[in-house]
Amino acid sequence: MMAMLFLNLPVKDLPASREFFGKLGFAFNDDFSDDRAASLVLGSDAHVMLLTEEFFATFTGKSLADAAKTTEMIAAIGVDTRQRVDEIVDTALAAGGQASQETSEQEGMYGRSFQDLDGHLWEVVYMGN
Repeated sequence: MMAMLFLNLPVKDLPASREFFGKLGFAFNDDFSDDRAASLVLGSDAHVMLLTEEFFATFTGKSLADAAKTTEMIAAIGVDTRQRVDEIVDTALAAGGQASQETSEQEGMYGRSFQDLDGHLWEVVYMGN
């Protein structure tokens, strides 16, 4: 079965989040973006919808988690080289993100992680042979 993945994340400041992820080299699909949402393209079948907290709240009857205090999920991105892992995470940290877990290296896998401007957890992983 083929499926597209859309993760929805609430953000406090949409323009700042869009700038942050743009610095990491990610593109946005402007056909699905406006002043309440930005469609961050991870791949042809994987997108993260960055939604203002107010807009996100219209999709759920639950209260929003404070990602700086609680963890609702970890978004993991696979890349094609160890160097790309380092480039993305180093850029995220320089752009205002926070360090998360220690670097992980085991059996051909190399990964690092960071927290975005809202505290959401991101892992960037290279799975070599």
